[in-house]
Amino acid sequence: MNILLLGSGGREHALAWKITQSKHCSLLFIAPGNAGTLQYGKNININVNDFETIKKISIENNIEMIVVGPEEPLVKGIYDFFINDEETKHIKLIAPSANGAQLEGSKAFSKKFMQRNNIPTAAYAEFTKENFEEGKSYIKQHSLPVVLKADGLAAGKGVVIATTTEDALIAFEEMLIHQQFGEASSKVVIEEFLDGIELSVFVITNGKDYKIIGHAKDYKRIGVGDTGLNTGGMGCVSPLPFLTDAFMQKIETKIIQPTIQGLQKENIIYNGFIFFGLIKVGAEPFVIEYNCRMGDPETEVVIPRLNIDLTELFLSIYNNTLNDIVIEFDERACATIVAVSKGYPGVYEKGKVIEFDNSTIRQFDSSIIFHAGTKTNEHNDVVTNGGRVLAVTSFGRNIANAVQLSKEVLSSIHFEGMYFRNDIGYEFKSQN
Repeated sequence: MNILLLGSGGREHALAWKITQSKHCSLLFIAPGNAGTLQYGKNININVNDFETIKKISIENNIEMIVVGPEEPLVKGIYDFFINDEETKHIKLIAPSANGAQLEGSKAFSKKFMQRNNIPTAAYAEFTKENFEEGKSYIKQHSLPVVLKADGLAAGKGVVIATTTEDALIAFEEMLIHQQFGEASSKVVIEEFLDGIELSVFVITNGKDYKIIGHAKDYKRIGVGDTGLNTGGMGCVSPLPFLTDAFMQKIETKIIQPTIQGLQKENIIYNGFIFFGLIKVGAEPFVIEYNCRMGDPETEVVIPRLNIDLTELFLSIYNNTLNDIVIEFDERACATIVAVSKGYPGVYEKGKVIEFDNSTIRQFDSSIIFHAGTKTNEHNDVVTNGGRVLAVTSFGRNIANAVQLSKEVLSSIHFEGMYFRNDIGYEFKSQN
């Protein structure tokens, strides 16, 4: 069948790589894609939020399935748009409804959902301009650190962890009164700070049945030792040595199952991924956030470890055979390291030519290069086209070994101002 994949990052390159390995995939179209996705299908230069053009392209190319990578079209209701149109309602969308996507699209919605369904999460309160003074009073009596979150989508930047009351009050006013994140911060969620180890668990569901498809640990800070500004993600590792069977059982019974049951109980249509952003506090799991899609760069370690036909898994959502799918994993350790443009996550330049020493890279048969912010120029060179440029994923006998292999591949890739963290997986470097 013909499949359309929406998005242009490393996540979409990894999904394209996996989708085209399927016996069910005839042709793959990627919109807009990047220089790497060209290896697996046809890139179509359209905006992921232009639903009318996506509809036109889908009809013209006999698309039978649409896999949605980024969150914005999900929150804006791409599922509802296609399912409510006579010309496109036959297309299978790997996407939640707009209502389901509110798990990510609104922090307040997700918090209330967790409360209603007894899912462990940090205590919180929400505020708007109307009760701004009440919010200030709430902050003044709150224990420190305190977490402030813009309610809506803010490209991963709408979270402040304040260590002083003064900083919290300044951040609160910036978000709410000065609309630091635009409409996304017209409501602000204030919650208690949870101290522990963060991790992510990924599920695919039809809103009734589910399968756990992987877990990972992401590294958000730009600097070595988790210092500096937050980014979209500088690297990722999987599987996690501390995630024991007993702890995973707690995650499943206390968080995943109540979430799926909540979707059913509240009649929320959901045919896609749920990303559980979790924190391990002592021996207990808590939800930090939900995302309604796969993460990036988590996808670049989760998807390679899946020893299954991904498109068949997608089809099972609609064929009511999800429970029959057996999820098998590559047991090796997997690590991805992201190479970024100079200046990221601040101001950076685009259009830098990327040079690949392919004769050296070919020697690393357990490594994969996933493009993110890349494109081809008029000379057919691959050039930088974003802050996060590419990710190198490697398999190894343990996390430290996998990280080392990714670093060796990165030493054979060059572009002006290229930077990557050399300490991804640093907590696990003592592994034998």
